[in-house]
Amino acid sequence: MAKVEIYTRQTCGFCVRAKMLLQQKQVEFSEISIDEFPEKRAEMIERSQGRMTVPQIFINDKPIGGCDDLFALHYDGSLDALLNK
Repeated sequence: MAKVEIYTRQTCGFCVRAKMLLQQKQVEFSEISIDEFPEKRAEMIERSQGRMTVPQIFINDKPIGGCDDLFALHYDGSLDALLNK
């Protein structure tokens, strides 16, 4: 199974939607709350090649993007392939 990481904020609706999709797919993921660990924000920005919004999602250390990007991968059928690597 793929290594999935998601940077979030507690009050972010897009973060909730992204996590719900991953949970529906029964994907284990590591959540990194930039509310709890503000120093992780700089790490998120660097890893995501300058993206500053949450969520930022990584599959096998590859930046996927945010919630809309995750759902786009889901709808076009390519998310399952990424998750099963």
